[in-house]
Amino acid sequence: MDVALQGSLFDTSLALGSLAGIQRTPLSHGAWVDHLPGWLRGASALFADLVDGVPWHAERRQMYDRVVDVPRLLCFYGETDPLPHPILDEARTALSAHYHPELKEPFRTAGLCYYRDGRDSVAWHGDRIGRGNTEDTMVAILSVGAARALLLRPKDGGGPTVRHALGHGDLIVMGGSCQRTWDHAVPKTSKPVGPRISIQFRPRGVR
Repeated sequence: MDVALQGSLFDTSLALGSLAGIQRTPLSHGAWVDHLPGWLRGASALFADLVDGVPWHAERRQMYDRVVDVPRLLCFYGETDPLPHPILDEARTALSAHYHPELKEPFRTAGLCYYRDGRDSVAWHGDRIGRGNTEDTMVAILSVGAARALLLRPKDGGGPTVRHALGHGDLIVMGGSCQRTWDHAVPKTSKPVGPRISIQFRPRGVR
């Protein structure tokens, strides 16, 4: 697969940093977001491995009265599926250990999204399929590749939009009531942007 991403010549040694410095931002309705830039060192190398090693596929979905292409490539790894790179096992284990006092359970699945350019996106939504619709939970997102904006806004309106530019090994964790009471999106952009892959770690029964 042809990829136009200019990575650093020094960004080749894969390693996870400490989660001790992650910063939490409280949101409304009992939601919160944790953010840690550059948690993964060597993000460009992981990006290249995932582009070539993941069995990406396109999906089509019903949108009102027609079927449309989903504007990104996807791959989902269930609880018993081997992840496509050992560093993702390390990341999931580290996240499970760090958040266990709050989450009380491990992260189990991994959903990957490949945003090839600025035309790829994901519309406003919450991860409300399954338990996320009725229970507080967490979704941890590790980003590799070029930075793209992740926006968050209250589901019922009445609040400002929160913006994070995620890429290059950045980590964001949405917790508390965030999936029920807030929406998030990666909007399209006409600006020249490189490709990005996001890896979403979720507990059992959350999609």
